[in-house]
Amino acid sequence: MGKLFGTDGIRGKANCYPITPEIALTLGKAIAHVFGASGHGERKAVIGKDTRLSGYMLEAALTSGLLSKGMDAIGVGPMPTPAVAHLTKSFNASCGIMITASHNPAEDNGIKIFSADGFKLPDSIEEQIEDFINTNAPSPAHATPDPIGKAFRIDDARGRYIEFAKASVKNQSLRGLKVVLDCANGAAYSLAPLIFRELGAEVLSYAVTPDGTNINQNCGAMHPESIAEIVRQHGADVGITLDGDADRIIFLDASGNVVNGDRILGLCAIDMFSRRRLANDTLVVTSMSNLGLHKAMADRGIRTVTTAVGDRYVIECMRENGYNLGGEQSGHIIFMDYVTTGDGIITALHVLKQMIVAGKSLRELADFMLEYPQQLKSIKVNEKKPIENVPALRDAIRDCEDALGERGRTVVRYSGTENKIRVLVEAETGAMVEQWTSHLCNVIERELCS
Repeated sequence: MGKLFGTDGIRGKANCYPITPEIALTLGKAIAHVFGASGHGERKAVIGKDTRLSGYMLEAALTSGLLSKGMDAIGVGPMPTPAVAHLTKSFNASCGIMITASHNPAEDNGIKIFSADGFKLPDSIEEQIEDFINTNAPSPAHATPDPIGKAFRIDDARGRYIEFAKASVKNQSLRGLKVVLDCANGAAYSLAPLIFRELGAEVLSYAVTPDGTNINQNCGAMHPESIAEIVRQHGADVGITLDGDADRIIFLDASGNVVNGDRILGLCAIDMFSRRRLANDTLVVTSMSNLGLHKAMADRGIRTVTTAVGDRYVIECMRENGYNLGGEQSGHIIFMDYVTTGDGIITALHVLKQMIVAGKSLRELADFMLEYPQQLKSIKVNEKKPIENVPALRDAIRDCEDALGERGRTVVRYSGTENKIRVLVEAETGAMVEQWTSHLCNVIERELCS
């Protein structure tokens, strides 16, 4: 059957391989087997989901597979990915399972798995799960009647995460702040507005009416411009946009201007550094982060460490080296002192707290760096051929790198979750960015899309 796991769990079109009820059933069995389930009460898994229609199908199949191999299942319903990671620890579960395709459209879905400590599974465990599935499909072995598990629905799960999130900022009052909150018709649609309101903020909610098919549809972190006018019209202090599973966040300032992950990482690093709370005086970023961020951090005595693109690589680096702040330009921000994965809600709370304590607007806090001109393009491809096996593209990348030298950079990489290739070009002038982005995209379209 081959490899199932990508850079962020298993993902694809719902009801098409590998996101089918048959695979989900076998995956449930594999998880129970690998985590040593042996009957009701011995091992349990927390299962959450976002608001996609296909989540019902996958949840039922996963639950059946878990139970049939002796693992109990705790269903918590629609819940942000970071909340599932937290609840896995809170319920002392063996693992957590999140059914989501994050920022992808509604027709997609996926499955992320967390270990008992709330972190995403290491490659070695994913390989064991895949081995079981490949060995037992298409006729998976069933458990004997004795070790069958039991399914539960936990009513107070949402409350546990709400209190946890508020405690991360010591229940800092947000009174006086007006917030436009875009929940992407996703997993945080009912939970996120409650958190900000309970802390005293005036909240104008947007995209909080999921119907199973409108998640991420012209809303959320992938479309922050959708609430820019609302922010301006209502005189809000800040706009907050989450993605479908709320592990990613993009802000807007009071004028409706987008404030991306680089600026949020930088302003948080500066604040933590000033309070001697930034572990090893280090911020962890990916190769997509703007050169301006690196320069601004260096000017303030903060070291930056760069990883490959993907929050899992950021987290791995943070865990291995004891760092406590890292993330991506795309809006995955990890506060390792509190969470084990990107958490849009907790990131928002920490930024709003800074605004209150410092008495500054988001624009003022974020105005610490000069961004280099940068352009990011995503192009659908027919197949993900290794770049080194596409001579024209390989040569074009080399020519771009030679032309930019130390005055810029380029990153060309395939998406880990979609059939796309991403092109990032950054340089001292917009003209150079436009020139080389256009050239690289033309080569890609000719070599990989025709």
